[in-house]
Amino acid sequence: MSVRDPLPDLLVAVPVVILACQAGAQLFRRLGQPPVIGEITLGIVLGPSLLGWVSPAAQAWLFPESVLPYIGAFGNIGLLAFMFLVGLELDLGALRGHRGTAVSVSQASIVLPLVLGSLLAVGMFGRFAPEGVGRWPFVLFIAVSMSITAFPVLARVLTDRGLCGTRIGSLAMACAAVDDVTAWCLLAAVVAVSTSGSAVEALVTAAGAAVFLAVMAGVLRPLLARWAVRAGRWADAVVLVVLFSGLCLSALATDRIGVHALFGAFVFGLVTPRGSAVVERCTARLRAFCVPVLLPLFFVSTGLHTDVSLLAGDPVQWLWAGAVLVVAVAGKWGGSTAGARLAGQSWRDAMAIGALMNCRGLTELVVLNLGLELGVIGPDLFTMLVLMALVTTALTSPALSWIRREKPRPARPPGTGAGAGAGAGAGAGAGAGGPGADTGTSAGGPGAAAPGTGTARSGTARSGTGEPAAAVPGTAGAAGAGGPGAAGSGTASTAGTAAEVLAPSSVR
Repeated sequence: MSVRDPLPDLLVAVPVVILACQAGAQLFRRLGQPPVIGEITLGIVLGPSLLGWVSPAAQAWLFPESVLPYIGAFGNIGLLAFMFLVGLELDLGALRGHRGTAVSVSQASIVLPLVLGSLLAVGMFGRFAPEGVGRWPFVLFIAVSMSITAFPVLARVLTDRGLCGTRIGSLAMACAAVDDVTAWCLLAAVVAVSTSGSAVEALVTAAGAAVFLAVMAGVLRPLLARWAVRAGRWADAVVLVVLFSGLCLSALATDRIGVHALFGAFVFGLVTPRGSAVVERCTARLRAFCVPVLLPLFFVSTGLHTDVSLLAGDPVQWLWAGAVLVVAVAGKWGGSTAGARLAGQSWRDAMAIGALMNCRGLTELVVLNLGLELGVIGPDLFTMLVLMALVTTALTSPALSWIRREKPRPARPPGTGAGAGAGAGAGAGAGAGGPGADTGTSAGGPGAAAPGTGTARSGTARSGTGEPAAAVPGTAGAAGAGGPGAAGSGTASTAGTAAEVLAPSSVR
C-alpha cells in the first residue's frame, strides 16, 4: 500500500497557521497587548480546545496525522532560531549602573517562586505527576516553571510604552537579563536530573554542559569575534549560512550532551559578536523569515497539546488551575516587588518592576513543551500552565498602566516610528537632533549667532525608536547673524537601535 504524500496537506496547514497567527498578533497588538498573546491564543483555538471541540472533522482535515511530524519539525527549527536571537539580544551591558539592584531583584524573583512552586508541586505530585516520574524531577520542574520571565516580551512591552530608555525600563531590562540566565541554568539542571537514570549520569551530563560552556566562551567566542571583523568582505548569504549552521551544530551538541538542543542555540547566540553590520543584517533576515513563518508552527503544536476540555468537567481541576495562577503571580510579582523595595526603589517603581517581571510569554511555552516532551508533566497540568502563561503575560500591560496611572497604548507595529533630525543653521555650528516623532520630521532649531548663514542638514535616526538624531554641521557662508535652520526630515535607517535590538518585531 502506497504511503500518502503529506505535501498537499502541509501546503494547506502551513499558510492557515501562519495567517491565523498573524491575524491574532495584529488584533491583540491593537488591543495594547504583546503580539505573542494573539499567537498563543490562535494556537489554542486551532487545537482541541476549540476547533477540535466544535468540529473534530475540521481539525482532522486541517491537521491530519501525516503532517503533524513536519509541523513539529519546522516549528522546532523556528524555535531554535528564536532561542539564538534571544541569546544574541540578551545584552548584559544593561547591568551597568544597576548591578546591585538587578541581582537583588532577580534573585528574589527566582527564590520566592522556587519556594512557593516547590510547595505547590509537593501537593500536586500524587494527582498530576505522570506514572514513573520521580518526585524530585517533578517538583524541580514546577518550581523552575514558576520562576520564568519572558525577557523578549518584556523588552517589547517597554519599547511599545516608550519606557525602554528610562530609568525604570533600564532597571527592568537588567533584572530580566540576570533572571533569564539564571532560570535557563536552573532548567538545564532540571533536564539533566530528569533525563539521567542515576546521580552519576546527572553529574556526567552537568560536567558535559560545563565543558560545552567553557569551549563556547573561551574558544568559539574569540574565533567568532575575529571572524566578524573579516565577515564584511563576504557575501551576506555566506554569513547567514555560517550563523544558521552554527546554531544548528551548537543545538546538536547540547542535545547529545543531554541538556536539550534549545540550550545550544541560546548559548551560540550569547557568544555571537554584536556590533558587526553584516551580522546584524543577516540576523535580521533570519528573524524576518523564521519568526513569522516557522515559529507559528510551534504555537499550533503547543495548541494541539493544550486541551481545556480536560479541565472543563472537573471543578477541582479548575481550583488547581487557580492555585497555579495565584502561586505564579504571588511568587514572581511579589518576589520582584520585595526585592526592588529592599534595593531602595519606591513602592510605585517596585510594583512596576514586579508587573514586568511577571510577564512569561513564549519563554514559558518553551519550558512547558520541554517538560511535556520529557514526560515530567502530563497534558492536564500542561494545559493549566499554558493558561497561566497566557494570563500572566496578558496582565502585564494593564497592570503597568494601573500602577503608573497611564492610559494603555496600542502596541506600535515595529518600524513605523521614525526619528527626526533638526539641522542647525549657523556658521560651523552643529545642530542638535530633535527627538523622534511619529511623523518622521521636525522643525530645525535656530542657529547660533555666528558669522555666516548655515545650511541646515537633515538628521538621521533609526527606525522604530524615535531616538534623537545627530545633526550635521552647517556650512559657513557670508558674514552675518545666524538664522534658523531649515526643517530637517528624519531618515529611517535599516539597522535596529539598541531598543529595537532588545525588542524587535519578532521578539515575543
